[in-house]
Amino acid sequence: MDLKHYGYEDVKDIRALLLDIHDDVYAEEHDDFHSRDRFAQFVDAWSAKETWACVVGFEKGEPVGYAYGAAFNPGGWWRGVQDPVWLTPETRVFAVSELMVDPRWRKTGASVALHDALLGTQYAHYATLFVDTAHPGVIALYEGWGYSRVSESKPFDDAPLYAVMAKQLSRPHGDAATARPEGRR
Repeated sequence: MDLKHYGYEDVKDIRALLLDIHDDVYAEEHDDFHSRDRFAQFVDAWSAKETWACVVGFEKGEPVGYAYGAAFNPGGWWRGVQDPVWLTPETRVFAVSELMVDPRWRKTGASVALHDALLGTQYAHYATLFVDTAHPGVIALYEGWGYSRVSESKPFDDAPLYAVMAKQLSRPHGDAATARPEGRR
């Protein structure tokens, strides 16, 4: 799989691709929360952060999936979720906001390759993400990648209940000189 890295300045070039893959992944969901228009709002909010990073995978020129997210300010954490005990004012946390793989590419190792490529570019002590609690298999997948469940969150009235998961990275990844922290989500 060919992996291409993008930053917030590139989103205009890949926004439609991100939305199209979302549509394929959520084709069976018919609620407003998973609609293309609603997801576009999330893409726009996350990609406006200077620390936004994205990795898109391609196989023979066709998109396989993507992972993106952004760093919190040092010591930052999810709004409305209690800070974990390990969070200090110096702790750098990268939030993996989305990891989507075209249904045809599931169970091929694409997800972990995208995830690891994204985190490999980040200067962070921890990675964090949300997982819909209605998908215990996905929670188990992330646990297999070293994440632990640290809390739960329902960030919007129409959102599902999410497991808040975090993973300590073996060392801060990426380049501290180029890290540009953003505020809380």
